[in-house]
Amino acid sequence: MRIRRMMGAAAGLAVAALALTACNSGTPGASGSADASAAPLFEVASNVEIAGSPTFEKIKAAGVVKIGVKEDQPGLGYLDPTTGERSGFDIDIARWIAASLGYDESKIEYTAIASANREQAIENGQIDYYVGTYSITDKRKTQIGFAGPYFVTGQGLLVRKSDDSITGVDSLAGKTVCSATGSTSIQRIKDEHPEAKTVEFSGYSECVQNLISGQADAVTTDEAILIGYAAADPDNLKVVGEPFSTERYGVGLAKDDTAFAAFINTMFTDGGPTWTAIFEKNLGASGVQATQPAVDPVS
Repeated sequence: MRIRRMMGAAAGLAVAALALTACNSGTPGASGSADASAAPLFEVASNVEIAGSPTFEKIKAAGVVKIGVKEDQPGLGYLDPTTGERSGFDIDIARWIAASLGYDESKIEYTAIASANREQAIENGQIDYYVGTYSITDKRKTQIGFAGPYFVTGQGLLVRKSDDSITGVDSLAGKTVCSATGSTSIQRIKDEHPEAKTVEFSGYSECVQNLISGQADAVTTDEAILIGYAAADPDNLKVVGEPFSTERYGVGLAKDDTAFAAFINTMFTDGGPTWTAIFEKNLGASGVQATQPAVDPVS
């Protein structure tokens, strides 16, 4: 799958922003369609069994599903500070998995986990699985397992609306670039663009705050995340340049639980209409076009 950003200029970005801010429950990134929000995206399964999955046995024993998420990414993983409601593409993917396991929203315990702490949280059993713009990498697969990918995007750059000096990744010399600690995005800048300065925070929202205040010149992470921020604040922010990587989002889970990974992959494979409905609800108005990717074989 390939994501294509349709907002090649600031005017296009503003159009997407208007669409995104007409959202459900006042949450950035939702589509704002009453019909889409009223229709159930998926049903809660019953009599589910996953032979050979210690994760599923743990979930059954606890009676709840413990999911690691992000909560500062509009349109993907967002916690509304006023209403306490969670929304976004990743959140609905997480809910879809839980429903396929037989657990509704009342049986989900969410935990916001910083990028640098995700592997540890999975290895320690703090969560049953993680859904939150989590790129599948060979290094991470030495510690944990993945299901998916369920989404593919590319690394991009977010800058101040008034800044025309940064037009893409090749114009970062002497600029301060911010991203989340432990992310593949900040490591790529360090490795491939050492002419840029880097600064790291635990979350992308802190980077965006530093960008607006002038303490950073650009924020880098997956373009899907950046579009959400730009759409939420089009007067101050814009996405520039073309994507300069391929990021494949997966569901993080216990390394040796191949039965659980295979269950989720089968759900993704059989759930094309559901995936599309989740995407349209959360990101369809953003100017992004996407199709569901094929999943990796479970090994």
